[in-house]
Amino acid sequence: MDRDRILLTPGPLTTTLRTKLAMLRDWGSWDADFNAVTARVRQRLLEIVHGQDSHVVVPLQGSGTFSVEAAVATVTPRDAHILVPDNGAYCKRAGKLSQMMGRRVTLLPVAEDEPISAAAVEACLTADPSLTHVILIHCETGTGVENPLKDIAALCERHGKGLIVDAMSSFAALPIDARSTRFDALIAASGKCLEGVPGMGFVFIRKAVLDGCAGHSHSLAMDLHDQWAYMEKTGQWRFTPPTHVVAALDEAITQFVEEGGQPARLARYQANGRALVDGMAALGFKVFLRPQVQAPIIYTFHAPGHAAYDFKRFYAGAKARGFMLYPGKLTQVETFRVGCIGAIGPNEMRQAVLAVSETLGEMGIASGAPAL
Repeated sequence: MDRDRILLTPGPLTTTLRTKLAMLRDWGSWDADFNAVTARVRQRLLEIVHGQDSHVVVPLQGSGTFSVEAAVATVTPRDAHILVPDNGAYCKRAGKLSQMMGRRVTLLPVAEDEPISAAAVEACLTADPSLTHVILIHCETGTGVENPLKDIAALCERHGKGLIVDAMSSFAALPIDARSTRFDALIAASGKCLEGVPGMGFVFIRKAVLDGCAGHSHSLAMDLHDQWAYMEKTGQWRFTPPTHVVAALDEAITQFVEEGGQPARLARYQANGRALVDGMAALGFKVFLRPQVQAPIIYTFHAPGHAAYDFKRFYAGAKARGFMLYPGKLTQVETFRVGCIGAIGPNEMRQAVLAVSETLGEMGIASGAPAL
C-alpha cells in the first residue's frame, strides 16, 4: 500500500501532510520560540469557545483521559459529591476515576441508545441537595450519542451546581459557546476534531472558580491550578512538554481556521456521516442509534447476523484495503464503530464502504443485516 491507512476511529485520526510536517522540527521546551507557540495555541483554543473573557485554558501532557482526571481533581474539592449521568463507557470511566480519587459519586443510569435527560438530572439534584457537581460526557463515543450540553448547563446554573464537561469528541465540531453555556471545566484533546496528533489534552476552567481550585488536586503532575499559575508566571510548562504535539496542534488549528472553523468542520463531518450511513444501509447494515440522537462523530453499527461474521476477520479485511475500523463498546449487542472525523471527506467514506463490501464478499456474507 502506497499511502497511510485511513483511521476511521474517534482518535488518533488521519492527519494532513501539513500537520505531519509540523513535527519535523525539534524545539527547546523552555525556549522563547516554543513558549510563543504554546501561548498562541492557548489563545486560539479560547477563541474557538468564545471563552476569552470567562475562562482560562490549561494544557496538559498525556491522553485525553489524563485531562479528565486532572479536571475533576482540580475543580472539585475532596468532599465533593458528583453526579455522573451514565449512558456509555466514557461516562462510566468518569465515574470510576472520580471515585478512585476519593470523591463521592452517584451514577444516574441511562439507556445506551438514549441521550441523557435534563429532567432526570434535575430530579436527582432536587432529591439530593448534597450533590455539588455534574460530569457530562458531551458526545458518548461508546455509541456516538450526543448529550444535551446546553440543557444540562442551564439546570446546573439554576441549581448552583458545578459542571464538568468531557467534550473530547465534540470540541471544534459541535457548537460550544462559553458566552451562553456556563461550565466550570470543559476538557478536550489534540488528537480529536481539531485533527492534531494525540499526546496533549487541555482544560477550560471558569475564571470565577479558578482561585478556589488551589490545593484540591491529589497529584503534582495533574494539578491544573499549579500548571496554570506556572504558565502565567513564566510562559513555560512545569514539566517536559510534548513539543512536537504542540507544534502539530498549532498547525492543525491554522488549518481549522482556514477551513472556516467549527461550522465548516461540522458540515464536513455531517457529509461524511451521510455518505457512510447511506452506503452501509445499501449493504444491509443497521445503525444502532436513532438519527435524532446521533452525533456526526462516530457511528455504531449492528454486526452482521450471518454465521460467518467474525470481527477480527472483518477488521483485517478492511485494514488490508486501507481502512481501520473500531470495535464495538456495547455489552448487550455485538457492534462495531466507524468514525467520521479526521482529515477525510465523503469520498474517503465511500471508499471505506467499498472496502467493507469487498470484505463481506471475501467472508461469504451477502448482507450486513443484523440478527434482530
